[in-house]
Amino acid sequence: MGHLYTNSPMPGQANKSNNSSQPNPLQKARFLLSAPDLAHATADRGYEVAFAGRSNAGKSSALNVLVNQKSLARTSKTPGRTQHLVFFELDEEHRLVDLPGYGYAKVTPKVQQHWRETMEAYLANRQALRGIVLVMDVRHPLTDYDQQMLAWCDYNNMPVHILLTKADKLKRGPAQNTLLKVRRELAGYPNTTVQLFSSLKKQGVEEARLQVLGWLGMV
Repeated sequence: MGHLYTNSPMPGQANKSNNSSQPNPLQKARFLLSAPDLAHATADRGYEVAFAGRSNAGKSSALNVLVNQKSLARTSKTPGRTQHLVFFELDEEHRLVDLPGYGYAKVTPKVQQHWRETMEAYLANRQALRGIVLVMDVRHPLTDYDQQMLAWCDYNNMPVHILLTKADKLKRGPAQNTLLKVRRELAGYPNTTVQLFSSLKKQGVEEARLQVLGWLGMV
């Protein structure tokens, strides 16, 4: 099935995900284009923020909560099926990009190689790209694939903001300990920041949203 893309607002979500009365510019996001590679992507202009992470780390859920829509990005029950760069448009100059989920065991080596080449090309050549939101399960952070993504971003001087998702699965103490441990391990990446995040409990949503908006030049 892969991803399905709709634009249904999440009823009552604005009050839960954003304690202020300020509007959420990300809520304007709508599906624009699904590209198998960079050559088929939308015009390289304006500002983009891309979302990356393992297929089962909660990337789509995080994206949906940040844009305050119920199912802008919705995955099938089989992670790793989406193999394209998926572009969402806020307006003609501002976009969000859902990168292919990586690291899922059932994906063939050929598909993994295609993803790797596509993401390397995107990170190295996309002029509109302003930052990467890297999603990691707080219970399994900094996997080999995550480290590879961090290395790519560091090599290309690309800022990264890590969401340690599913923070509701841990008690406060262990979650904070994981956050501190990850921060220590990221000492060699000066352009990388990290926070706890829970799509279910709406934890850290405003912090993450402000980071995205800042990269887009919308705050």
